[in-house]
Amino acid sequence: MAEISNTKNSRIKSVRIDMTPMVDLAFLLVTFFMLTTTFLKPKIMKLTMPEKSKDKEAAVMDKVTTTLVLDKNNLLYYYQGAEDPQVFKTDYSASGLRKLALEMVKKGAAIHKDAIFIIKPTEQASYQNVVDVLDEMTITNVKVYAVQKLYPQEVALIDQYKAKHNIR
Repeated sequence: MAEISNTKNSRIKSVRIDMTPMVDLAFLLVTFFMLTTTFLKPKIMKLTMPEKSKDKEAAVMDKVTTTLVLDKNNLLYYYQGAEDPQVFKTDYSASGLRKLALEMVKKGAAIHKDAIFIIKPTEQASYQNVVDVLDEMTITNVKVYAVQKLYPQEVALIDQYKAKHNIR
């Protein structure tokens, strides 16, 4: 703490302050803040966007491109290709979306191309559904996927499927 020297001949008393506790406190604070900043690393998911393709590769790309339409009530519709697409319905389970993604990755590997998934949520789709689809893309090792807006033609295509199968 503080020591006061008592000398008989000296009228001025010298004060000596012990800085050891202050140094200890400073090191504790530095250690605390360094640890908290390393524990609070941001958690991000890497999103790989498809490259622009050439016209001659469009036919090949059509075979490995799947469009996922996320809808309300945890419904998931998908179609492959752009020419005369047939719409199918699946779910977010391992036997649904994961199986589809693995099949497309396998199909793409057979023709030496990466499977491409275009994810298009509707206005009624929940945020959790988008996160689930992005997680499945990571789990199944899909390298090329993109999140895009839904076009009116696709809304009409999904509405036709719903009307045909009595889905509300």
